[in-house]
Amino acid sequence: MKALKQLLKILGKTVLAIIAFVITYLLSEWCLSRITVDKEKNQPAEMTIFIMTNGVHTDLVVPVKSDLIDWSQEIRFSNTVSKDSNMKWLGMGWGDKGFYLYTPTWADLKFSTAFKAMFALSTTAIHATYYDTLNIGDSCRKIIISKEQYSRLIKYILNSFQKDAEGHLINIKTNANYGQHDAFYDATGSYSMFKTCNTWANSALKVCGQKACLWTAFDTGIFLKYKYKN
Repeated sequence: MKALKQLLKILGKTVLAIIAFVITYLLSEWCLSRITVDKEKNQPAEMTIFIMTNGVHTDLVVPVKSDLIDWSQEIRFSNTVSKDSNMKWLGMGWGDKGFYLYTPTWADLKFSTAFKAMFALSTTAIHATYYDTLNIGDSCRKIIISKEQYSRLIKYILNSFQKDAEGHLINIKTNANYGQHDAFYDATGSYSMFKTCNTWANSALKVCGQKACLWTAFDTGIFLKYKYKN
């Protein structure tokens, strides 16, 4: 009986510690995501990019071709199901490989996948999606930046991809595509509760001198900086 009481006491303290950690994490995220890192001033308006959200995950969307880079040379149209080469925009998001490839819906989520993602125990991938047109609204915001800022963004994104011995991006061969115009690529870094898909996107905005959160794990803080106006 004494051993049982001690076990229950330990379990109780463990549960309370977990609850306290979750509350602290969520409060910290809320506070830090509401602190704004201001955009760089006096920059020429030369390039259009977008940020998009599916309600959970933030993607960066850039022109497929510009005088600075042709993304389709590495993120090939032929790697998509449609192989449509007429797309004008490319969305990219960084995240946990297990979530991307093995969790098409929340109902498919396994404890092992979630645990590995939370504690940086799994590999990562970049989900690249081609678009013909984009509709600005609650889930899609337009941002105007300079070419110099875009050059920094290009470098940041490219450094997020794993590369083979010849320096090419590594396409993940899979049938887990979300649609007809997307593909997956091996990425660098580890996903965790402190570095999420939205943390990656938020850091990208900082790199190219745009408004961003001091830190965020969720998409809400980012899109509060870019409120949609009809």
